[in-house]
Amino acid sequence: MAHYLVKATIDPQKLTELKERLDNGEIKAMRPFGAALDYSLRHARIETGSQIVWEEEDYCRPPLAMERAAVLDTYFSNLSTEPVEAGAGWQKIDHLESLW
Repeated sequence: MAHYLVKATIDPQKLTELKERLDNGEIKAMRPFGAALDYSLRHARIETGSQIVWEEEDYCRPPLAMERAAVLDTYFSNLSTEPVEAGAGWQKIDHLESLW
């Protein structure tokens, strides 16, 4: 398993829809990645403006392939990943304002 610091630009017009999908449990129910993606998106931080950042646990090659196809590419653009040790990404962004 790998962990990544993920940075992406959110589509502000779709933010409410993403929150609704998190709140109704739709994303958490997705298999095999739903629980990890749900946690990551609920704890995402605002880096600057519409630039959002979070740590994600992932098993895919390329990183986040399934998550992108099912959820992320609908709400985000300019997605990039940086490998990190588990928890190091969260520590790096802890000071930033929560997306929610």
